[in-house]
Amino acid sequence: MRIAVLNGPNLNLLGTREPSVYGKDTLADVEQRLRAVAREIGVEVTFEQRNGEGELIDCVHALRGAADGAIINAGAYSHSSLALRDAFAAIALPFVELHVTNVYAREPERRHSMLASGAVGVLCGFGAYGYELALRGLVAKLAPTS
Repeated sequence: MRIAVLNGPNLNLLGTREPSVYGKDTLADVEQRLRAVAREIGVEVTFEQRNGEGELIDCVHALRGAADGAIINAGAYSHSSLALRDAFAAIALPFVELHVTNVYAREPERRHSMLASGAVGVLCGFGAYGYELALRGLVAKLAPTS
């Protein structure tokens, strides 16, 4: 099984951007841990991070036929991008929406997601550990039942 992990704007600054809000784990730390989890559960993971909405949509399009599912932390685009939701719908790829913080305990504009209605699951508030939870959950959801 192949799972893509996509990160949107400002996530390249994870670990240094407002560490009191987003934590001290860097995106490289997250990727290293996810590689270890992927080996443990027998899946392949790939990683992309883009700051531009169009670039992130291009990454989604490139997953058509190349991934079985995706985890996306679209950052602020989660709250505003119909185009990103449409990109996932266009390629019919199952995905989990992920947020490092609990967006429902933050500013009102962060409490609505454009992606959630198309996601197989939404995970927020567990810090960088949420990526591992999202990976395990998505793989369990996609695994064929015996």
